[in-house]
Amino acid sequence: MKKTGPVWALGAMSGTSLDGVDAALLLTDGEVIRGFGETGYRPYTEAERSVLRAALGKWDGVPEAAELVETAHAELLSGFEQAEIVGFHGQTLAHDPGGRGTHQAGDGTILAEVLERPVVWDFRSTDVAMGGQGAPLAPFYHFACAKWIGATAPLAFLNLGGVGNLTWVDPGKARPEEAGALLAFDTGPANAPVNDLMQARRGVAFDEAGGLAAKGTVDEAVIARFLGSSYFLKIPPKSLDRNDFQDLMAWVASLSDADAAATLTAAAAAAVASGMQFVPAPPERVLVTGGGRRNRVLMRMLADRLSCPVCPVEDADLDGDMLEAQAFAHLAVRVLRGLPTSCPSTTGVSAAVGGGRVSRPGARGNPS
Repeated sequence: MKKTGPVWALGAMSGTSLDGVDAALLLTDGEVIRGFGETGYRPYTEAERSVLRAALGKWDGVPEAAELVETAHAELLSGFEQAEIVGFHGQTLAHDPGGRGTHQAGDGTILAEVLERPVVWDFRSTDVAMGGQGAPLAPFYHFACAKWIGATAPLAFLNLGGVGNLTWVDPGKARPEEAGALLAFDTGPANAPVNDLMQARRGVAFDEAGGLAAKGTVDEAVIARFLGSSYFLKIPPKSLDRNDFQDLMAWVASLSDADAAATLTAAAAAAVASGMQFVPAPPERVLVTGGGRRNRVLMRMLADRLSCPVCPVEDADLDGDMLEAQAFAHLAVRVLRGLPTSCPSTTGVSAAVGGGRVSRPGARGNPS
C-alpha cells in the first residue's frame, strides 16, 4: 500500500444489534475523505443470531461465534476487489473497560489469509490498556465527515445501534485530536432492548419503523426510574456494554407488548436528551445514523426532546447504513500511517493513541 496519498480501504462492521455485517469502500488518506465506493451487507440468519446472543458476555470466547463472524465477513469482503486494505472490527461480545477490558470475536490473521490483503483489527485493546473506554471509535471519522459536508458550526452525529453513541464535532478545528474538536460518549441503550423485547415476545428481530411502539403508551414512571441511573450523571467520555441496563426489561415486564415497546423506545430518546447536557455548545443539528434512524417513533421522540433539528445523515448526503463500516476503513488507514484513532475527549484515554493490530497475508501468527 502507498505510504502517502489516498487508498481504497474496505471497512467492515458487525454491531451490537446483531443484524449482520456491513461493508463499505472508502477512498481516504486517513485524514480526508476523497470518495465513497461500493457497499455491501450480509445479514445474519436467525440461527446465527442465536449463536451470537448465547456468546454475549463470554470473556473466554466461544469458538462457534468466532468462526461464524470470520466466515460471514469472509463471504462478504471477498467480493471487493478494489480494496487495498481492510479494517475489521469483529463482533463485540463483552466490554468492561474499567475491569476485564474489551473482547471482539474474530481473528484478523485469518481474514488476511483469506482476502490476501492487509487487515487491521483489534482496534480497541490499546485504548483500554492506556486507560480509555475503548469506545466509541467512530468520532475521528465523524470529524472527517463534518469536513466532507462543509459544516462550519458545531454539529452532532448520533449513532443508534444496539447502544446509542453521540459525537459532538467542532469542524473549525484542524485535527480530530486537537483540544475542543470532539466530545464523544455512549448515551445509553438504543435498539438493543427493543430488539430483545421483539425477539422474546413476537419472535421477530426488531420493531420495524417503530410500528408496535406507535400503538403503545409510554410508562413515564419507568423513564424516570431509568434516568435515575448514576450513568447519566457521569461526565463523558463514557461507554456501555450492550447488556448494561438489563433492569429495563424487568421494569417493562408487566406492560403490554405495545406499551413496553413504546417505553423502551422512549428510554433511548431520553438517554440522548440527558447526554446533551454535557456538550460544549449546542449543536446546529443532530445527524442520525444506524438502524434507529428508520424508527419513525424514535426519531419523533428525539425531535420532541432536543432543541435542534434532528435528521437522518442522508440529509447531508451520507450513508446511514454504512457510516460505521466506513469509519473502520478510515481508521485502518490511520493505523497503518501511525495516526491516532482516539484521544482523551473521545474515549478518556490518557493521550491521543493509535490502536489496532495489522495482519498481512503470509504472516499468519505473527501480526505486526
